[in-house]
Amino acid sequence: MSIDPSTFHPMNVADTCAVWNILSSNILHSAAKKAGCSFCVTGVVQYELAVKPRSEPKPSDIELRQRLGREQAAGGFPSIACSIDDLRIVSALEARKKLGKGELSSIALAMRLYMAVITDDRKATKLARETGHSMTQTTPHLLAWLEFNGALTDAEKCLLLEQHVGLNGTLADPFRDALEMAQQCKSKVARPATPSSSSFEAT
Repeated sequence: MSIDPSTFHPMNVADTCAVWNILSSNILHSAAKKAGCSFCVTGVVQYELAVKPRSEPKPSDIELRQRLGREQAAGGFPSIACSIDDLRIVSALEARKKLGKGELSSIALAMRLYMAVITDDRKATKLARETGHSMTQTTPHLLAWLEFNGALTDAEKCLLLEQHVGLNGTLADPFRDALEMAQQCKSKVARPATPSSSSFEAT
């Protein structure tokens, strides 16, 4: 996991999978908002999230859509329409990598608005970075940053994982790896530098 837990861009364009992963835990979502993070979505992603029919929706699907509805009613996850230039970028990106329109439109909008794109799709992450968009992030990166900055208690971290798994989330292991990485980074920062032998020499 090549992330830096000490930094995270707070303003993000989120694709469908990232939105669901953020909303999968009330603890994670609340901590992200308290830390000043904001997330918007493209019109394509909005359709995938709230409109696209599902043949056999699971209870977890229904719960996530309800959470999204409440959050959007309160002003969170606003939907931003793609411009003509965005659609041109989508077409160019589509020719390079076969990805869904949601991921591609998220990358295009993030590039135009100079915002970070947050996605948990490996192909989308790779494509965004290959196009030169360095502000490419993941939900585990968000969690690592929150942990690095002490935004979560031990009890909250345990509950966060339980909530995520309880809604059929698939990032439990990456979340644990992110927490461990953040803790290691914190210990390195907190560790005092070892004095050199020259510092003990008489002047």
